[in-house]
Amino acid sequence: MAFHRNDDAGREANTAVREAEQVQARKTGQETPASTNGTPEHVEDLLLRLVRELVAELHPKAADRPVHLDHSIDRDLGLDSLARMELLTRVENAFGVTLPERTFTDAESPRDLLRAISRLRTAATPAHAADQPAGDSLVPAKKPEETERPDAVPHNARTLVDVIEWHVTHHPDRLHIRFYKDKEEGDTLSFHQLKEGADAVARGLQHLDIKPAEPVAIMLPTGPDYFFTFLGILLAGGIPVPLYPPVRQARLEDHLRRHRSILQNCAASTLVSMPEAKPFARLLKSQVESLHRIVTVEELSSDSGAFWTPQVNPQDTAFLQYTSGSTGNPKGVVLSHANLLANIRAMGQNVQATPNDVFVSWLPLYHDMGLIGAWLGSLYFGSQLVIMSPIGFLTRPLRWFQAVHRYRGSITASPNFGFELCLRKVTEEDLRELDLSSLRAVCNGAEPVSAETVRRLIERFSVCGLKQEAVMPVYGLAECSVGLTFPPTDRGPLIDRVQRETFQRDGLALPADADDDNALQFVSSGSPLTGHEVRIVDDAGRELPERRVGQLHFRGPSATSGYFRNPEQTGKLFRDGWLDSGDLAYMVCGDVFITGRIKDIIIRAGRNITPEELEEAIGKVQGIRKSCVAVFGSHTRGPDSSPAPGTPPEADATSDMGTERLVVLAETRESSPETREQIIAEINSLAVDLAGTPADEVLLVPPGTVLKTSSGKVRRAASKERYEQGRLGRPAGALWLILARQILSSMPQQLRRARRALSDSLFAFRAWSLYVILATLGILSIIALPALSWRWTALHTLARLLGLSTGTRLMVRGLENLPTDRPCVIVANHASYLDGYVLAATLPHPVSFVAKAELAANAALRFLMQRVHTEFVERFDMQKGIEDARRISRQAKAGRILMYFAEGTFTRAPGLRPFHMGAFIAAAESGAPVVPIAIRGTRSMLRADSWFPRRGSITVTIGKPIEVQPTGPEADGASWNTAVELRNIAREFILRHCGDPDLGSAGRS
Repeated sequence: MAFHRNDDAGREANTAVREAEQVQARKTGQETPASTNGTPEHVEDLLLRLVRELVAELHPKAADRPVHLDHSIDRDLGLDSLARMELLTRVENAFGVTLPERTFTDAESPRDLLRAISRLRTAATPAHAADQPAGDSLVPAKKPEETERPDAVPHNARTLVDVIEWHVTHHPDRLHIRFYKDKEEGDTLSFHQLKEGADAVARGLQHLDIKPAEPVAIMLPTGPDYFFTFLGILLAGGIPVPLYPPVRQARLEDHLRRHRSILQNCAASTLVSMPEAKPFARLLKSQVESLHRIVTVEELSSDSGAFWTPQVNPQDTAFLQYTSGSTGNPKGVVLSHANLLANIRAMGQNVQATPNDVFVSWLPLYHDMGLIGAWLGSLYFGSQLVIMSPIGFLTRPLRWFQAVHRYRGSITASPNFGFELCLRKVTEEDLRELDLSSLRAVCNGAEPVSAETVRRLIERFSVCGLKQEAVMPVYGLAECSVGLTFPPTDRGPLIDRVQRETFQRDGLALPADADDDNALQFVSSGSPLTGHEVRIVDDAGRELPERRVGQLHFRGPSATSGYFRNPEQTGKLFRDGWLDSGDLAYMVCGDVFITGRIKDIIIRAGRNITPEELEEAIGKVQGIRKSCVAVFGSHTRGPDSSPAPGTPPEADATSDMGTERLVVLAETRESSPETREQIIAEINSLAVDLAGTPADEVLLVPPGTVLKTSSGKVRRAASKERYEQGRLGRPAGALWLILARQILSSMPQQLRRARRALSDSLFAFRAWSLYVILATLGILSIIALPALSWRWTALHTLARLLGLSTGTRLMVRGLENLPTDRPCVIVANHASYLDGYVLAATLPHPVSFVAKAELAANAALRFLMQRVHTEFVERFDMQKGIEDARRISRQAKAGRILMYFAEGTFTRAPGLRPFHMGAFIAAAESGAPVVPIAIRGTRSMLRADSWFPRRGSITVTIGKPIEVQPTGPEADGASWNTAVELRNIAREFILRHCGDPDLGSAGRS
């Protein structure tokens, strides 16, 4: 049967054409074509409408994404050569013109098409055209309310300065920031007011003669002054450096030490602060040689006079984000305007951000999640930010959800501890007065995400309308601006339960049985944002297969160029073009599961113990302060440490067995010896359950002892350092003995790693050796055997032999679905160089592979491929590519079985890419059925950019033929619509069985 377009996108496309045809039908006499009528704005609108509708048909998930004149037709819109030809037909029908095919092969953007149409309109417009009545215009005039578009987004902005300028130009009075108050509406800032306050700060800074790209430190609380200052520094040409203002006198020394390190590193000469913090700032000034001025926003804004705006480029540094710093040595992450805008756009695309969103935030503005995720993201999309101070949230957590309820918040975010605080502090009575149904995205990130917290949050707040699919565990880091992996917006949390023993011993995240009460639980952080990639590698830098724990590396347009004035740490950050996150993780079907920080892993008797789970459990012990627990491993005892009361003798003996000592540091206000002994016993019981061993030392310490970062994360390394320096514990034996034991204790783990690496290397060597032998036999068979069927049988046999000899399990499902009595068009996903060999081992009868023309440039390779009837298509010469597509369509009509990798190419990152239309056009015009084939497992065995094969298994799933009646090339519209339907059905089948996430939206920002 033939398919017909009945969906909305198809109806809209036909409507657009009919509108243009109706305009033409009103012509009389020698009037010019419809395309010569109408204003240039109307022509632009109709052209963008036609492009938008075609993109929506090909990429349904991108249907709501804006299309602009300067978008790349290939990269941003995802239109291949055949899609260009379909656009040609629609444009010519709509405008009543005939464009040369070269226009569509050479055009790089819709603006190029608009220029070509305008040239034809100019040539065809008679002198009296301007006097024609308005009723004959190409499309109806815009309604007055459509002239102003306050909901637009500055897609073409190249810097943060461009963003604020754009909003001030288009809707200066639009509400942007609301400062939350319990009983009142609170102060607000429009875009104009924000820019006005920032201009005043910029003017004051320029009068202080700050130099271009000079760092300027900000130490201000949440309030209008912070927003004015950050933007004002950018407008003045400086680089903002956020610092957190000191709020606790007990931590004053720690604040001084950290801020001194930051200011010395960035060499800031100016610090913008508040009057109350000036005494603290003066202490800093006395210790930092470069710091010359301490000023307030009021002092800066009092200046008047000339103000000039320096040139700002996308690659210029937008601000320095100093990492938390575990031992008083924070590193300044350099983030450019391009980095920030790429990250904001990618995150916004993931959560489907619009100007109508309301982001409710209590996050501190000196932290990347609050600064970039909450404010700069809201600034870019022109949405409203409802914000309160972190102190206001901590003193009364209910305020956060009351703000969501009151202002119908649609997006919010918090570290895990923020949700835990609400679970503890929000009462059942409070729940009855909350409505959280407006929330579309509730992001949990910036620290390890607890599976239990996620479950309890959904269970507890579902009565308020909180939807499960709105809860989004995410992952990011300052080195990637802020966000790196996000889950789909409509999926909800994904929790993986894995076998504890196998995970801790071998680093394998094998699924646990449903009744395994001792299973570890990890929460998926989703897949990489658009344009970004992650990989999981072993110690040698080789990529690991699924469910193998390793180091997480990443790259993408949001990634930093390095650390400010810190070449040593910058060198450690990069690994062969990738950035090392410092985190351990594993992947399953494209989802990333973070398991902990590399530096925090405790190696105990050959087992890898992650501290987060144990800290969370200990935090629930009666008498222990929640989120005030540090668990770390140490090869030494603190100079003042001794076995804690209640610690079993066999536990303390581990220090004499050459293994890391498990140390628990927990805050409590309990002073009774009996109560403290009971607490220690309960902690040891939990340690045995979760880590397989009791703690070597449990230190119950007063509140405020456990060190934390500015974002509330436990500073384990700093706590460990204090412990080992004798500030938290007691001494152990001689240093040389401890070092010797450390070496001995690590030997079993090192031997296991060496054995695993050797085994992997031997497999790779064996696989390549077998491949060379069998490939040689294959080449000889192709050359010597006279019949195509004989050649294919030889290749089929050798490909299966390669799999058997390497121990690769090949499972084929649905082989009976392959037609044996007629030709067909086979389409498959493409994930690895192994895919061709897999199909040769799977398909028993000859097929004609459709390959890229570049392969034919090598004469020997071309000869061999032509001997198995390979067809070549041009990818870069659009005109030649269209001719090749037509030629191959004729081959399908002649009875050939064609084999396409519909994605056209493959990448190392998991994901099913958009399908090219060539295979489906050939099927639609010839009437040959389409047979979809899903290949799973090859990417894990041999990724792009890698020549190191790994063990694995492969599954090939063959779908039933998708029947179609031939349309012929003369019926262009029917042929295209039929091909789109074929593509959608085939791609849906492959997506369901290939195990990869969907990357089917058009292009990238």
